[in-house]
Amino acid sequence: MEINTSGFDIDAPRWDQGTFLGRVKHFFNITDPRTILVPEHELDWAKAMVERSRMGTVPPGTHMEQLLYAKKLYDSAFHPDTGEKMNVIGRMSFQVPGGMLITGFMLHFYRTMPAVIFWQWVNQSFNALVNYTNRNAASPMSVRQMAFSYLTATTTAVATAVGMNMWTKRAPPLVCRWVPFAAVAAANCVNIPMMRQQELIQGISVQDKNHNEVGHSQRAAAIGIAQVVISRITMAAPGMILLPVIMERLEKLHFMKKAKLLHVPLQVTLSGCFLLFMVPVACGLFPQMCALPVSYLEPDLQDVVGAKDGKHAPYVYFNKGL
Repeated sequence: MEINTSGFDIDAPRWDQGTFLGRVKHFFNITDPRTILVPEHELDWAKAMVERSRMGTVPPGTHMEQLLYAKKLYDSAFHPDTGEKMNVIGRMSFQVPGGMLITGFMLHFYRTMPAVIFWQWVNQSFNALVNYTNRNAASPMSVRQMAFSYLTATTTAVATAVGMNMWTKRAPPLVCRWVPFAAVAAANCVNIPMMRQQELIQGISVQDKNHNEVGHSQRAAAIGIAQVVISRITMAAPGMILLPVIMERLEKLHFMKKAKLLHVPLQVTLSGCFLLFMVPVACGLFPQMCALPVSYLEPDLQDVVGAKDGKHAPYVYFNKGL
């Protein structure tokens, strides 16, 4: 079907972002792990198609399926604020292959202290890159700030894991298997705010309903980061809580006792199954473009909005990041 470019808005979501189900469908589309295999030239084509559609200059003969596919690739690989291509490992579409490997190994090698330290460091390094890649890009960070944030976040994660591992040494085996999740949840509460601290310090861009920037808000940044923390913990929870229970029972079976080499690949595969569904579900918990009541903004920003739009603008909007 050829596209009638008049009146077609490529940036309008295909599914209603005001509903949880609509957001989940949207993120199932853009976090599709198959998109990380798409070659660079195809991603560049997708960006060009999206930009041409915005200008109303789509090439004659273009089909709707082509444009929707281009938008899917664009949303999966390019930052919504800057339009710049994101690094592959930091994309949300890499969460399934990257997360399944790290989670599987982290849940398997939880008994020895060196293994706990190493895999928590790997996991939080991965998370730090994802957090930085999916930040609200309107708040730049210096190399020094990034290095300090990374070291603080990873050190906190490792210290939490080591401390909990020592504390639960005499606990039942199943409780010990849950230590990685507890450490990951605690570390997310530090890692994400630290990697996005500039948003908390300088505030993030907030816009009116016509997408015009009205200022920067620290309160909006705090809300956005808190929502991302909740989403990330939710993303990890089912796999890291249920998988230890599943493995605890499977490892008692006779054939599993003999096939110990299958334990790691089985945990990695099951982790991937959980993440395949939980990545879009967790991302869809909150809208990416959040609406914030004007009354919650800083007083000086409320005055700016009031002076510009009068008292009839109940909300401002901001990108919370992922």
